[in-house]
Amino acid sequence: MLQCITSNSCVRLIQTHKSTWYFLFLVLGYILYLIFGAVVFSSVELPYEDLLRQELRTIKKQFLQDNECLSEERLEKFLEKALEASNYGVSILNNASANWNWDFTSSLFFASTVLSTTGYGHTAPLSNAGKAFCIVYSLVGIPFTLLFLTAVVQRIMVFSTRRPITYVSTRWGLSKPLVAVVHATLLAIVAASCFFIIPAAIFSSLEENWNFLESFYFCFISLSTIGLGDYVPGESVNQRFRQLYKVGITVYLLLGLVVMLVVLETFCELQQLKTLRKMFYLKKEKPQDRLAILEHDHLAFTSVSHQTNASSVKEGKCKEVGKSCF
Repeated sequence: MLQCITSNSCVRLIQTHKSTWYFLFLVLGYILYLIFGAVVFSSVELPYEDLLRQELRTIKKQFLQDNECLSEERLEKFLEKALEASNYGVSILNNASANWNWDFTSSLFFASTVLSTTGYGHTAPLSNAGKAFCIVYSLVGIPFTLLFLTAVVQRIMVFSTRRPITYVSTRWGLSKPLVAVVHATLLAIVAASCFFIIPAAIFSSLEENWNFLESFYFCFISLSTIGLGDYVPGESVNQRFRQLYKVGITVYLLLGLVVMLVVLETFCELQQLKTLRKMFYLKKEKPQDRLAILEHDHLAFTSVSHQTNASSVKEGKCKEVGKSCF
């Protein structure tokens, strides 16, 4: 009997706080996914890092043996300065000195990566004035960009998603959720073809040292605003029409970001995903629930007021007759 009551109370507790339990499972799943990513990246990349470190030590040792007049300390200072400049996008190589990082087109490309929060990191402000302006520019520009993208996506969604789905479901009498799923799938395929596969093929032909996988990797990292910065187009030595190329990349990033947001918004409007999201959200209070709470509080307040008034009247009568009311 006691076991039955306990089990029923546990079931009621779980049913009452279902969204909380779902949310806890969501948090646990996210933590496990982070750990899974760390394990995979560590197991895959650590051997390559170790191999590269050994190769650099061997090259450095061979260089010092070939140049006995150069001490290891002087070489370390030189390499430290060169790497520091490289972190700011400045190279000391002769064949790379012709490319300026802060001409107008390169600055335009940098501004687009800042506002879109892609941030490749291949170029960074050198002066304190540039760093201070970057802070102010980002504080204003990033919310401005979010407002701009939201307004653009909202208008595009009307013509790319909502009206086509309504038209097809009305014209052929098909289920609207089914039409929405098919439409979202087709839209994702078109977006992947136009902003991942085709650009990857173009980048692999324009960039000397990029294969198709590396180009596709750049497209994905850029349009998902991860922006690792290990691959940045237009930075090769003999890049033809470099300024025009940089402008084209800037336009591609902005258009691609808009298209990605349209695709994501289209999937978010699917009924199946709405149901899935509701599992992890707190339930909103219904208007009738709020009204019931207010009525309950009002009734409680009224009853307390009546009791207070009755007690006052009783005390007054007792004083008049000079008797104790206890």
